[in-house]
Amino acid sequence: MPAPDPRILARRDAIVAALEAAAPGAVIHDPAETRAYECDALSAYRCPPLAVVLPRSTAEVAAVLRACAAEGVPVVPRGAGTSLAGGSMPTADAVVVGLARMNRVLEISAEDRLVRVEAGRTNLAVSDAVVGEGFFYAPDPSSQLACAIGGNIAMNSGGAHCLKYGVTTNNLLGLTVVLMDGSVVELGGPMGESGGLDLMGVVCGSEGQLGLVTEATLRILPKPAGARPVLVAFDSAETAGACVAAIIRAGVLPVAIEFMDRPCIRATEAFAHAGYPDCEALLIIEAEGTAPEIDEALGLIRDIAEGFAPLEFRESRSEDESRRIWLGRKSAFGAMGQINDYMCLDGTIPVSALPRVLARIGQLSAEHGLEVANVFHAGDGNMHPLILYDANAPGDLERAEAFGADILRLCVEAGGCLTGEHGVGIEKRDLMTVQYAPADLEAQMRVKDVFDPEWLLNPAKVFPLAVSAGRRERMRDAA
Repeated sequence: MPAPDPRILARRDAIVAALEAAAPGAVIHDPAETRAYECDALSAYRCPPLAVVLPRSTAEVAAVLRACAAEGVPVVPRGAGTSLAGGSMPTADAVVVGLARMNRVLEISAEDRLVRVEAGRTNLAVSDAVVGEGFFYAPDPSSQLACAIGGNIAMNSGGAHCLKYGVTTNNLLGLTVVLMDGSVVELGGPMGESGGLDLMGVVCGSEGQLGLVTEATLRILPKPAGARPVLVAFDSAETAGACVAAIIRAGVLPVAIEFMDRPCIRATEAFAHAGYPDCEALLIIEAEGTAPEIDEALGLIRDIAEGFAPLEFRESRSEDESRRIWLGRKSAFGAMGQINDYMCLDGTIPVSALPRVLARIGQLSAEHGLEVANVFHAGDGNMHPLILYDANAPGDLERAEAFGADILRLCVEAGGCLTGEHGVGIEKRDLMTVQYAPADLEAQMRVKDVFDPEWLLNPAKVFPLAVSAGRRERMRDAA
């Protein structure tokens, strides 16, 4: 991370006093307590912030940002801290604004199929709030029990069921956003549209670079009549990838297609005992609808899969069997954590490139001398290679980073992109030049110039430091 501004550190007491005036009883500044906010789920990197504020309302968020803007203090937005890309990693001269206390449901309208919530509400708790009305919220990240809606919006998160229902931006109707100067703006609305430029589309996925989302109006959907998964086992990862490409090419649209390879299967079996077969790779494919609709869809999937000589085709016949088919996939990240430290990537590729990319990842694993496990949303090519390393072994983290960078370059070369749902954060910022030309990055930075002229929001994220260095000073001089 860049060196902290000594002028800000020298004014620490005055800054804390201004924060306490803006949000009484909501400020944490004891170094022993701010350490709890020194990292997010990308825990290889840590830096305690100057202070932490936990506001209770949009008005308090606005007051806090006005105070920080007046003092020239950087602000790091934080939801639940589940970011795998370092999206809420602080700098030593920054104030973390955490939205965990802002978790209320503000409105539910079954007639208009929407729910309005504060940004600190967890993803799963949104569906829990509307299940009694017969609805659900579709985007379902693996961390949905813990991750917050504000963070989902910042990173445009997806999940296992995004193949059919789309990611966060496809389920977003309106936003309340606080800009760095403390002004509050409303974007979108109950129908998801408003006149003029699509600023809501700009803010979703902007990783806290443009403003802090405090409230969101989300689209909710009627719960389907039923759902049924199948588990299909193969003798190679490449064959499983080819089967996914064939399903998508045939025009079949399951609600989810999930992929797991042998290292991941082995770990989840030891951890969750889901009863998975002994194979090199497996797919979990789920169809939903009425019983006849499910039967038809799974029949087509079986016909396609048979062309790839599966070792097993296991169709669920009960709720318990469905639960067990999904058990290992839902437990995958926790299971891998029992084995070793790991780095989780989320490069995305065209589905047709799955066989070739999986084969090359295997070769890269041998070249770097680190094991990799693959578990991901195969239907839309959103890969999640888990690179295993030992954080206590000198040089292992650097080797894992080099391996990860090679995988992400491979994804871009295959026609894909650096991130599907985790965001850029600090993890991929210096790889942005792999995907974007200098003019592209300049255009993106000019958008930030408009929303955040002093470049105080979420410092040292998204843009390569070599490209963005001095931007804050230049914008301040120009003003």
